[in-house]
Amino acid sequence: MKFVDNMPIYIQIMNYIKRKIITEELKRGDKLPSVRELAETIKVNPNTVQRAYQELEREEVAYSKRGLGRYITEDEEKIKLLRSEMADEIMHSFIEGMYSLGYNDKEIIEVLQVRLEKGCNNGDNA
Repeated sequence: MKFVDNMPIYIQIMNYIKRKIITEELKRGDKLPSVRELAETIKVNPNTVQRAYQELEREEVAYSKRGLGRYITEDEEKIKLLRSEMADEIMHSFIEGMYSLGYNDKEIIEVLQVRLEKGCNNGDNA
């Protein structure tokens, strides 16, 4: 996992886990790696992973079972909401970036339309 300098590492870890949930790499009810396991894997301080996990629990994306570890929420609606929120963040960033390049709403829609008609880089159309 590569980290960027302009965002706290614990938030980047949270987003990494959320993305894995949304893409179903981590499924509802799956056990998360222990704090130490994840910290060792991604080469960060265990306290940083602990903070990310605590925040995921606060957001009800994960929950603890005393003595057994942390698990992904089984609430399908929560995961749908998470997906929608992450999509909104991506769209907001994209639109702000386009505005900073001088595009107006109509031009942004045109660019998107052309891009969608061409498909994604990996050959998918969605």
